[in-house]
Amino acid sequence: MSEQDIRAERLKKLELLKEAGMEAYPTSTARDASIADFLSVFKELETSGRQSVIAGRVMSLRGQGGITFVDLFDGTGKVQLVLQKSKSDEVTPHRFQLFVDVVDMGDLIEAAGVAYVTKRGEQSLKVQEWKMLAKSLLPIPTEHFGIKDEELILRQRYLDILLNEDVRKMFERRARFWQAAREFYLSRGFLEVETPVLETTPGGADARPFKTHHHALDIDVYLRISVGELWQKKLLIAGFPKVFEIGRVFRNEGQSREHLQDYTQLESYEAYADAKAGIEFLKEFYRYIVKETYGQYTFKIGEHEGDFAAEWPSIDFCETIQKEYGIDPVTVSEDDAIAAAKSAGVQFGEAPNKLRALDGLWKLIRKKISGPAFLTGVPVFLEPLAKRVPSNPNIVDRIQVILAGSEMGKGYSELNDPQDQRARFEEQQKLRDAGDDEAQRLDEDYIRAMEYGMPPAFGFGVSERLFSFLENRPAHEAQLFPLVRPKK
Repeated sequence: MSEQDIRAERLKKLELLKEAGMEAYPTSTARDASIADFLSVFKELETSGRQSVIAGRVMSLRGQGGITFVDLFDGTGKVQLVLQKSKSDEVTPHRFQLFVDVVDMGDLIEAAGVAYVTKRGEQSLKVQEWKMLAKSLLPIPTEHFGIKDEELILRQRYLDILLNEDVRKMFERRARFWQAAREFYLSRGFLEVETPVLETTPGGADARPFKTHHHALDIDVYLRISVGELWQKKLLIAGFPKVFEIGRVFRNEGQSREHLQDYTQLESYEAYADAKAGIEFLKEFYRYIVKETYGQYTFKIGEHEGDFAAEWPSIDFCETIQKEYGIDPVTVSEDDAIAAAKSAGVQFGEAPNKLRALDGLWKLIRKKISGPAFLTGVPVFLEPLAKRVPSNPNIVDRIQVILAGSEMGKGYSELNDPQDQRARFEEQQKLRDAGDDEAQRLDEDYIRAMEYGMPPAFGFGVSERLFSFLENRPAHEAQLFPLVRPKK
């Protein structure tokens, strides 16, 4: 039968329910236990003969004459229901025949009965009474005609989760992942904050923002491209010593296995700390969340294998680029940097420049690094918000976590010199004026706040890319409801 034919048949069953005096979508249920709770005290219930009321979705139906078996699932577990026809059905029609006539796979029902072990030894609920909680009008896919198309899986992710236990478990792990991150920060005295999602000047990252219009104020605004980096640093100026936020970020850029336009990120800022102290902090953080989420420190991601509990090597950006491509990132001219990048196969946008050339060359090297490792020695022009290394003013005091050939978090000693910050913003603005729409904007309000005095600090950020890598899945598959082009 086609989906339309099945829906038509189920609409007829709605009428049968009405004729029998049973609501198809009642307001309340008498459910007094989850399926997991029912099974946990099954022996006790079997001995006492006490009635239990459970509820859930019908996942399968098997009939044998006057007896029907049902697999019921409620998100906590699955249990078998046993319905048996008896003489009392003449008095209580709801009990068996109506069930056979109107209940389909996918329906949500309530079942009252007693704990019962079948001849095959399966713990079950022998149903004494039941009622409909929500009649399903569309058929739940079965193994015979399951969801195979990837786009359809993402478009109807609720069915993918319902039918695929591995996917459901992944999202339970995702919740534990972010819970562990929050626990780590709270246990170390950080204050969790919420900063604006709509900004008049997007900042804190090199990215193209989404733009919209605020009708009440009659101004154009942007969805944030970082989790409140500049806002959180204003909170350090305000006197909070440790702050963090877990929230959504929006970047109007390309989509790939590693990149999304709408994703969750954590950012934190600690006053009176620096990148050197941040190295130990981050090793503890990563070890904590992987152990809490997966119960182990080792990982296998694609062709990469590593161990979070092992020592993390340090990789110098300038030394590595010079060894691999024969150019010094600090002194190389823009033309030579672009030529080296093109020769290596780096793909550019419409406005190639030295910054994008060196970043592209590094990403080719990065693909071969399993990690976890720290990248250091990055030139100033690649990081406009980080402090310079005192012994080498051409380099910023930044650490970047490298894992399985990709960036998995970044932290640095925050720039707190307002004059230096202005000069770097102005250099970024020149790149924007030359056509680089991912370069950062000059933010006068942030510079003004900094002029009141910002303490030295260590800032750090990591996105949900880390989780998708640990799951060894593309980023969009590790999101509950990734963006999909709507059907016409």
